[in-house]
Amino acid sequence: MPPAGRQPRARPPLVRVARRLGRAVAPLVFGPPVAYVYNPLVYARAPHEAYLARWGAGRRDVLLVGMNPGPFGMAQTGVPFGDVAMVREFLGIEAPVQAPARMHPKRPVLGFACPRREVSGSRFWGWARERFGTARRFFAHCFVWNYCPLMFLAASGANITPDRLPAREAQPLEAACDEALRAVVQAHRPRTVLGIGRYAERRAAIALAGLPLCVAGMPHPSPANPAANRDWSELADRALAAAGLRP
Repeated sequence: MPPAGRQPRARPPLVRVARRLGRAVAPLVFGPPVAYVYNPLVYARAPHEAYLARWGAGRRDVLLVGMNPGPFGMAQTGVPFGDVAMVREFLGIEAPVQAPARMHPKRPVLGFACPRREVSGSRFWGWARERFGTARRFFAHCFVWNYCPLMFLAASGANITPDRLPAREAQPLEAACDEALRAVVQAHRPRTVLGIGRYAERRAAIALAGLPLCVAGMPHPSPANPAANRDWSELADRALAAAGLRP
């Protein structure tokens, strides 16, 4: 309890959004081939909310929307594209991470002790550092939010992306994610929303239909995307320039 006469400190708006989203998706059930579901909004709440509190306040020109956590990124650090080294060194965030209630032995959550790099996160935040110089300059214009907060694993440990879920399972998940994305847009009031990858672009267009902003896309930095393996930074530069923002 706070001392008598002192009001409890209000949570930042995006922290409230994240907590609502975490509660909304927690009871959802997913069948085969999904065997494990990780929700970093719960077990990695500390670094996730540190990211939102430190970098998530204020109006932005561009909102960048990722798909969902990667096994060596947000699943470890709670931060979108959350490669451990980039989150610690570029974003200046490190906080305790718990373990999911059910964890695949091939995909343990080690938090900031995870030794694996996430290629997508290294590319994304490396690009932000090269183009803007500092995290403060990047976040003065942009913010990054993952559309879906859950990571799905098969019994083998293989990653299952949200676009592969059957409609009966995807619909309640997307309803919760759409609501959260609209709340993030209301908080930041961006001119442009850039979906990182086709799935995020498509879902953003659906969720934000009718709002006075532009929804466009940029290629995903995953090594599974052949175009990203050639010169992803150049592709990202073009997408940002098309949105009217030049570092």
